[in-house]
Amino acid sequence: MAGRVPLALRFYQLASAAGSPMASQVLARRLSRGKEHPERLAERRGAATVARPKGPLVWVHGASVGEMLAVVPLIERLRAQDFAVLVTSGTVTSAALAEQRLPDGTLHQFIPLDAPRFVRRFLDHWQPGLALFVESDLWPNLILSCAERKIPMILVNGRLSERSFGRWRLIPGTIAALLGRFDLCLAQSAADAERYAQLGAPRVMLTGNLKLDVPAPPVDQAALKRLKEIIGARPVIAAASTHPGEEAAIIAAHGRLRDKFPTLLTVIAPRHPARGDGIAEIAKAAGLAVARRSQRAQPMPDIGVYVADTLGELGLIYRVAPIVFMGGSLASHGGQNPIEAVRLGAAVLHGPHVWNFAEIYATLDAAHGAELVAGEAALTARLGDWLAGAATRKGVADAGSATVGRLGGALKRTLAALDPYLMQLRLEQRAS
Repeated sequence: MAGRVPLALRFYQLASAAGSPMASQVLARRLSRGKEHPERLAERRGAATVARPKGPLVWVHGASVGEMLAVVPLIERLRAQDFAVLVTSGTVTSAALAEQRLPDGTLHQFIPLDAPRFVRRFLDHWQPGLALFVESDLWPNLILSCAERKIPMILVNGRLSERSFGRWRLIPGTIAALLGRFDLCLAQSAADAERYAQLGAPRVMLTGNLKLDVPAPPVDQAALKRLKEIIGARPVIAAASTHPGEEAAIIAAHGRLRDKFPTLLTVIAPRHPARGDGIAEIAKAAGLAVARRSQRAQPMPDIGVYVADTLGELGLIYRVAPIVFMGGSLASHGGQNPIEAVRLGAAVLHGPHVWNFAEIYATLDAAHGAELVAGEAALTARLGDWLAGAATRKGVADAGSATVGRLGGALKRTLAALDPYLMQLRLEQRAS
């Protein structure tokens, strides 16, 4: 299967080649919507904006913020072994986060649009010795071109939800042709491993979820000290990585709880910071005093809702909020990663829509290390219970922390699986 290109993929190659002259219009439209970096559009056409370092280069690709954060410890280990590392992603927020979180010396570029000439230009410049694709962001021209150049490809932290699996099964020959070109597929869970195997991945290993090994996010200690001084003894709840509809629910909960907890502070950190203005309007319409972090405002005693519409500050938010509602879970988005909040001692609530992290949430819930709330009423009730019951809240937080500790080890297993490929890169360097 790996040697044959199905008709559907051939058609995709031809169509993407024919459509590449429209790249300027596509990029301009995305730029107008804030989805592209105005000074780095050339990267989307495969043109590098930095020089390639000498020696063997490992290329790591993840679609967005979550995938990038998951592999930061892995990248740190690669850099410690003196490999040059190129990281690519496709979103503006991930590029901004790359500047904050990637290890020194790591290069970041935007992934090129998946048209043959852009991919060819990208690979001609970077000439990676090993390509690591994170989770499930699979672009056909990139994969086929890497295979033609005999660049080893490994899927790391592989994840495939039941929903995606159902869609991919509709085009089995196409998916098998792509997965069949990977040397190795390292899966997060047994269910993920089984799905990849059924779809045609030739070599699948269960290594676990790298997100369980990600350390707690960093924090500016001066900013943390200042924020704690301002908040003082006020009760605090946070809603993290929220999506449309969820902010209204948490603001409504705040309104119902403030009779019992008049000094309550609710911190809302939207998944997309650009939505901060709209969230502030929802709070104002509910009769609540609101402040926005992007405007350098602070949650002074008269502020009920604090909108943390800035990037890369969840480490700060989690350290001041003992109760965290994880977004993307009341909205039908698939949930957001709760591990960082748990690591920093928060008691976590989440909605029912968590298929992106189904195994993690199921394990946490079973251990009473997190709790499912089915809707706004249940969210309000549980927030009230935990605000009033510090012991109950601490029990949930402690159980969550212990559970996450037991589930670790994916980084070690992933490095062991990669070791033969990294050794081959070293041997090739010595031979050259």
